Amino acid sequence: MNTLDQQFWNHRYETEATGWDLGEACPAFVHYFAQVKNKQLHILIPGAGNAYEADELLNLGFQHITIVDIAPLLVTRLSIKYKDEPRVKVLCDDFFMHQGKYDIVMEQTFFCAISPRLRENYVIQMHQILNHNGFIVGVLFNRSFEGGPPFGGSASEYQRIFEPYFNFEIFEECKHSALPRKGTELFIKLRKKEAIL
Repeated sequence: MNTLDQQFWNHRYETEATGWDLGEACPAFVHYFAQVKNKQLHILIPGAGNAYEADELLNLGFQHITIVDIAPLLVTRLSIKYKDEPRVKVLCDDFFMHQGKYDIVMEQTFFCAISPRLRENYVIQMHQILNHNGFIVGVLFNRSFEGGPPFGGSASEYQRIFEPYFNFEIFEECKHSALPRKGTELFIKLRKKEAIL
């Protein structure tokens, strides 16, 4: 586990320096998952924050939700919150070392929280933890930031790093962004390629 990252994110939760927190599930996920019929899919939420998306998935009837976060304080809070909810598993783990297998990985403010130098590792790890025919669904920032985190990016950068491992099924301006992020996000659905060239 990357101790510096763990300390950094734990401190952010201790001091409530969580400016990325919308206070509710990202509207793009609410819209997307309301249309997904198979409630038995295994779904991972890495870097879940306060896990509003997990609450929404539960409300929609999904049965297999895993939350992975590196911050022990947050994981303790979420473990208490979901202690009587067998459909949710909460793990304190480094995403890059995680060994699970999933049908869908939700991308919501996790990619932009990691150092840009780790982005290709992120793509490789996503490919490894997804089951056959699995996919990433989520939002990526289509803008730059001063410093970071968050770290921004562009459509051309994302196409370059994801294309060797994923097929682009949806890659467009997000139509259901939260108001503070409107016009700055791309909505993605990237399906795992089985053969890597």
